[in-house]
Formats: sequence, structure tokens, C-alpha cells
Amino acid sequence: MRTTRFGVIGGGAVGGLYGCLLAKAGFDVHFLLRSDAEHVRRHGWKVETPSGDFEIRDVNVHVSADTMPPCDVTVVALKTTQNCMLQDLLPGPTSQGGRVLVLQNGLDVENDAAEIVGAERVMGGCCFLCSNKVGPGHIRHLDHGRILLGDYCHAQEKVSGQLAAVCDDLVQAGIDAKFVADLNAARWKKLIWNIPFNGLSVVLNASTQQLMESQDSYELARSLMIEVYQAANACGSTISEQVIQTTLDVTRDMVPYDSSMRLDYLNQRPMEIEAILGSPIRRAQACGSDMPRVEMLYRELLFLDRKAKRSQAASKDD
Repeated sequence: MRTTRFGVIGGGAVGGLYGCLLAKAGFDVHFLLRSDAEHVRRHGWKVETPSGDFEIRDVNVHVSADTMPPCDVTVVALKTTQNCMLQDLLPGPTSQGGRVLVLQNGLDVENDAAEIVGAERVMGGCCFLCSNKVGPGHIRHLDHGRILLGDYCHAQEKVSGQLAAVCDDLVQAGIDAKFVADLNAARWKKLIWNIPFNGLSVVLNASTQQLMESQDSYELARSLMIEVYQAANACGSTISEQVIQTTLDVTRDMVPYDSSMRLDYLNQRPMEIEAILGSPIRRAQACGSDMPRVEMLYRELLFLDRKAKRSQAASKDD
């Protein structure tokens, strides 16, 4: 048994995959689950991955944070739309000073955890990952998997020993993890992909492959990426312009993939519109940089989200 104890809040595509990899490597991992808690308790996890399928039995499953033991690292793998729950979920597993690793999409997503446990105990991770949850306790990892880790409150060019230790644990579990001194830059770099491909996949009803195959949607994605790149640099996160073309090339080569936002929309779940688009827009405006195309996409998503909610409400009334 490895010495670090991990708590994983959220058993979706991210928490399920990385939590299972840690458990497979011998770490003591405790999962806080909801809908499929009983299934995982009885049958364990099933993980399909290019590096070799595996199953995890005898899983530590919790349906309440109150039963979780104190953890050295508590991984937040919920969607940001559920962050209002963190005030009830984090105190238990972090009760003895453990750190929090936020593996969520968007900008400033660590702030909710920092308000609960203190910014000095919070780390963030950007997951460059193609993974889906395809059934109860069943994760299908399609491609990629790197995590870029950073301290939430440390200055650039300074990495804490605790962050380096957590990164080492992840690497020992077979996870492609690297630490970075500038977490903000890593988040902006991820947004160069997340904003166009999450947003456009919903408003154009298309997979990443379909978006890349059409010259029109390709150019639209590229124009959005340029705005995000310019905003990042205006906000002090130095990113090379080459990242735009590299990101497009990687997207063209990845397996056909539905973005998390499109899957949420198709399954009538709340979309992470504010974390992925709203927060970057507001940060950019505060830094004197406008993103008109991104803002148009943001407004389109808000319209679709409200329309979907009205439709759901009407269906319930019927």
C-alpha cells in the first residue's frame, strides 16, 4: 500500500479514471459517489484504456463525506456546476490538513475550494483527456491523459514540495502528470481548446471530428482560439502563438470525441458555461481585452441552456 491516501469526490470520466489508476497502483483511494455507489460497491470499477483494460474490486465507496477518512489529497472531480456542494463535501476528508486537488475545467475554479480550506492548501490540475463514463462504474478512456498541476496561490517560477510530491504519486500510478509554476497559464492554454470545441460542439451539434472536417467550423474554431490566446497574454499569462496550431493539429489527430459540454447538453444536464466561457470573458475584460466571438458563443450557449430548462420544466408539468 502506498503511503498517500486519496479521496476522490466525483466518479465521472475524470475522477473515475484517475482514481482507479491510483487504486490500481496500490494507493489507498476513497470514492465519494452518488448514483452508482451501490453498483461500484458490489461490482467494482471497469476501466477501458489504450494502455490496457482493467477492473478494480473491493472499492472504498462512500455516499456521504461524513464517512470518509481524513485524506492527504482530496481530488475534486465534480462538474463546476456542482461546486455549491463543496462546503458540505470538503471539511470531512480535509479535516487533518490534507490538500485539495481541483481537476475541473475553466478559469478560477479553485476559488470555491480555497474559500473552504484556504488557498495555501489548494492545487489545480488541467486534464488534457478524452474519457467518458459509459455506464455505472464503467469508464472508457479514449485518448491522451496528461495533467498539468500547479499550486493555486504560489508565485510563478515557484513550486511547492507538496505539489511535487503529489505529482510524483500520480506518475507512479502511470498518469502522465507534470507540474507547472504558472497554473493560470496552464488554465488559459487548456481554454484555447475548451472554449471553441466545447462551445461549438453544442451550438453546431457536432463532434470534434466533424468540427475539424468542415473548413467553415475549422476557421471559426481558429478565430475563437486567437481571441483566447490574446486574452491570456493580456492577462499576464505568456503563451506562444504556436499553441493554436499545435492544438488544432492534436484535435485533428485525436479519436472522434464528444466534448463534455455536448454530452451534458444532450443528456439534459447543466453545462459548465460560466467556468469555461463566462469567467474567462470577465477576466479578459478586467485586463482590457475583449473577446467578441467568444462572447457571442457564450450568449448562444446561455440561450440554449435556458431553452432546455424551459423544455424540461414543461415536460414535468405535462
